[in-house]
This record gives sequence, C-alpha cells and structure tokens, in this order.
Amino acid sequence: MIRTTMSLHIALLFAGLGISLSMTAAVPANAQNQNMEVIHHPNYDKNVFMPFVPAIKIKSGKILWFAGTTALPVYHDHPHKRDEIQKYMVNDLEAQTRAAMDGIKQTLDASGASFKDVVHFFVFRARPRMGDIGKASAVINSYFAPFNHKPTSTNVAVLELGEPEQLIEIQMFAVVD
Repeated sequence: MIRTTMSLHIALLFAGLGISLSMTAAVPANAQNQNMEVIHHPNYDKNVFMPFVPAIKIKSGKILWFAGTTALPVYHDHPHKRDEIQKYMVNDLEAQTRAAMDGIKQTLDASGASFKDVVHFFVFRARPRMGDIGKASAVINSYFAPFNHKPTSTNVAVLELGEPEQLIEIQMFAVVD
C-alpha cells in the first residue's frame, strides 16, 4: 500500500513537472528483425554515431550460434595446412576481416538468415595496432549497413589466435524464426 501510494505520488510529481514516466526507462526501438527489440537509454542522442546498440531484447525465435570464423574458408583441414594459412591469412587486417565476414555470410545464407538477424558479435584481434578497431569495424559494419542494422558487439585484443598469421577471429549469434 505504501509502495503503491509512493509510486502514485512520484508519477503525479513527474506529470506535474511535464516529464513522462517513459523517459525514465530504457527506450525501445524497432529492429529490422521482428524477433528483436533494440534497447536505447533515455538520454540516447541520435546525433552520436555508434556502430552498435547497447542491448537487444529477444522477443521470440531461435538462437543461431556461430563457430569462430577466420579468413580461412569455413570448411578447412585440421590440423591446418601451412599452404592454406599462407594463401588465406595475408598480413592485412581488412582483408582477413572481409574473408571472415564472407564466411559468416555463407553460414547465415545456409541457415536462411541474414545480417539483420545478428544479435551480437565478438571480435578477437591479435597483434593490435593503433587504428585496428576502426579498420575492422568499418569492414564489419559494411555488412550490416544494407539492413540498417546495428547489433551489440564486443571487441577484444588478444595475445595470439590459432595461427601466427591470424589477425582476427569473429564469432556471432543471431535470432531466426
């Protein structure tokens, strides 16, 4: 009773000040996938460029988890063959990122999904240099841009990945019908 009365008083106070209670909670936004709801903070400034969103609420659907994807073709021999490593893992972060994203696109296509269905992606970068986050992000974001979609993301610099030539590994998960 006291809690209900207090909530009512707070609501009336906000109303009296011309403040909507909806401004005090996270601001939901439409996602390109009907199974998702993009969540923004109340102070979200659309003039600030962000390549990702703070959160995505899963409303329905099934989760599609991806294996970590590299510049190697999705299907490749294990243990790795040196000639494949040297052929596909050139010393170019953007080229390796593009190759990994192309492999992810093949997996999305095979599952009947697209980049609009991706909820989160993890980027692991080895031997990081200044500007690497921006270079990798520009390539990754170009795959989401046609869908006007920004998933959540995590970008981590690591000491090493599976092979000495490997500069990046990307893992994603998506929501599909």
